[in-house]
Amino acid sequence: MIPFSIQAPLENSKIRLVPLQDNDFERLFAVANDPKVWEQHPNKDRYKRPVFENFFEGAVISKGAYLIQDKLSNEILGSTRFYNYSSDDNSIFIGYTFYGTKTWGTGINPQVKKMMLDYIFDHVDTVYFHVGNNNERSKKAMERLGAQKIALEEVAYHGEPTRINVLYAIRKDDYYKV
Repeated sequence: MIPFSIQAPLENSKIRLVPLQDNDFERLFAVANDPKVWEQHPNKDRYKRPVFENFFEGAVISKGAYLIQDKLSNEILGSTRFYNYSSDDNSIFIGYTFYGTKTWGTGINPQVKKMMLDYIFDHVDTVYFHVGNNNERSKKAMERLGAQKIALEEVAYHGEPTRINVLYAIRKDDYYKV
């Protein structure tokens, strides 16, 4: 078992999750600077450099963010993170995930989520996800993962206005039943 860290390096045969560093900005912005990437996300302007700089700063501060990297080509595919760990209820969130459009529909997201869930369920009982209320693509992805819709919540993003999100949850026992 990997010791508990919300930024432990993770990988499978095709993808590597590499802890995000300050000097990764340009490589990640090269993926993020496409308006299509953000059209269903709560902040549709993240393709703009100053807005993405704020997003990136929040990712680095979280100390739980990753670059999603193709193992064969070393190409950066996107980013995701663990955040809001709670020892009180033994839970954590996974989110802030985005991918470049060329990976859409290729099965990358389920692989990334499986790696993250397989790892984190050695350490917590419940994983939560915030999904933008209008992000139909991500809502479908949550349902395919087996996540249950819990509630609507206002979420305060780093340096951005609050947004309405759908709160989903997967409990360890339910995850291992599937």
